[in-house]
Amino acid sequence: MTRTTPDPATTAAPGPAPGPATPPTSAPATPRTATPPPSVTPPHPAPHPVPASAPHPSASTPASATPVPPTPEAERLRRWRLVLGGGGADGTGCELRGRDAAMDGALASLYGREGGDGGRRTAGLGASAPGVARWLGDIRTYFPSSVVQVMQRDAIDRLGLSALLLEPEMLEAVEADVHLVGTLLSLNRLMPERARESARAVVRTVVEELERKLAQRTRATFTGALDRSARISRPRHRDIDWDRTIRANLKNYLPEHRTVVPERLIGYGRAARSVRKEVVLCIDQSGSMAASVVYASVFGAVLASLRALDTRLVVFDTAVVDLTDQLDDPVDVLFGTQLGGGTDINRALAYCQSRITRPADTVVVLVSDLYEGGIRDEMLKRVAAMKASGVQFVTLLALSDEGAPAYDREHAAALAALDAPAFACTPDLFPEVMAAALEKRPLPIPDMAEQR
Repeated sequence: MTRTTPDPATTAAPGPAPGPATPPTSAPATPRTATPPPSVTPPHPAPHPVPASAPHPSASTPASATPVPPTPEAERLRRWRLVLGGGGADGTGCELRGRDAAMDGALASLYGREGGDGGRRTAGLGASAPGVARWLGDIRTYFPSSVVQVMQRDAIDRLGLSALLLEPEMLEAVEADVHLVGTLLSLNRLMPERARESARAVVRTVVEELERKLAQRTRATFTGALDRSARISRPRHRDIDWDRTIRANLKNYLPEHRTVVPERLIGYGRAARSVRKEVVLCIDQSGSMAASVVYASVFGAVLASLRALDTRLVVFDTAVVDLTDQLDDPVDVLFGTQLGGGTDINRALAYCQSRITRPADTVVVLVSDLYEGGIRDEMLKRVAAMKASGVQFVTLLALSDEGAPAYDREHAAALAALDAPAFACTPDLFPEVMAAALEKRPLPIPDMAEQR
C-alpha cells in the first residue's frame, strides 16, 4: 500500500537520539507515495521516506572509538526499511534502533503502522489532544520546519484533527505557517475564549514574519511607481524622466548637431506629498481562498501605511464586509474574516464601485477563484463599466505560493475578453503587478502552465 508524505530524505534535523515516539490510538490512513533511490528495485511498495541524514543504527561505539561507516548495502537496506515502515524488519532484514526507530514511529503515527486487522496499515494519531501535542513535539525534534508544516497539514486534512486546534496546548505545540492560519480562521467562530488568545498569538507570529519579508520591498516598489505615475512639467534635474522628455521633443531634433533640443521637460512628481492613487482590494473569503486572504490582509496593511495611497479592503462571501478601518493591524483584519460560505462577486463589486471617487486614479484588485454564485452577466457589466470609467481592474485567481489554483475558466475567459485578464499571482510578484497597474502599463502576467 502506498501513501503520500513529505520527503525528509535529505532534510531530517540532527539531534540527540530520544526514545521512540509513542503513536496514539488508531484512525484510518490515507495512501501516499515514496520515491525509491536510483537504480534500486524496492522489495515492495514504499510507505514513507528515508531520512538520509539520520545516524545509522549500528551497535553502540565507545566514546574513544571512531564510528565505522555502514556498507553501501546496509545503508540501502536501512533506507528502504525507513521508506517502507511497518513492524519488525518488514522484509528487509534491517532492524531500526535509536533515532531511526523514533522517526519511524512518528511517521507511522500519521502515515501508517501495523494494525490488528491482518496487517493492514492504519494511521494512529487518534483524537487525544495531549497525544497529538506529544507527537507534534516529536516531529519537531526529528524534522526541519518545512517538513513539520507539511506533516501538520496532513494530520489536519487527512485525519480530521481541526477540532483539536481549539485546544490551547495544541496551539502552543504547532509550527505556525500560512496554511495553519487559514485553518484557524475557518475555526474562528467555534473557538472557545481560552483558545482565542493562543490562536491570535499564532496568527500574529505568521503575520509579523510575512511583514518582515514583504513590507520593505513592497513599499519601495510602490513608492517608485507612484513617483513615476505623477508627472510635472518643471522638474529638477534629478527628477527628469529622460525617456518621456526625449520622445516629447523628437520634433526638435537637429540632424547637423545630432541633438534633441528639450524645449519641454517631463519629470517625476513627488507622490508622497498627497494621496494620488486609490487601491481597492476585494477579497473572496470562501474556504478555498484561505491563503490568499492571509497574504491580501498583510499587503493591505502595508499599502495602508503609504501616505500616497488611499487603500480600502473589502472581504465577501454572499455578504460584503468593509475592513478598511482595521488595516492598521492585519491580525484584526484576519479575525474579522469568516472563511467559508457562498460567493457573490457581483454584490462585492457593486459595493466597491460605489466607493470609487476618482476612477482614473483607482486600481481595483479582485482576488477570487471566480466561482460566482450571484448574477454573472451583471458582474461582467460592472467590470466593463469600471474599466470604461478609467479604473485599472486586476483579477487574481489566487494570491499565494501554492501554484495554479482551481478556478472558473468560463468567467476568466469572459474577463479576459474585457481586457481584464485573470491569473494567479505569488506574493513575490504582487508588488510588480500593482506597480504596473498604478503606472498603467502592461501587467507582468506569469505563465499559468508553469505554475501547475
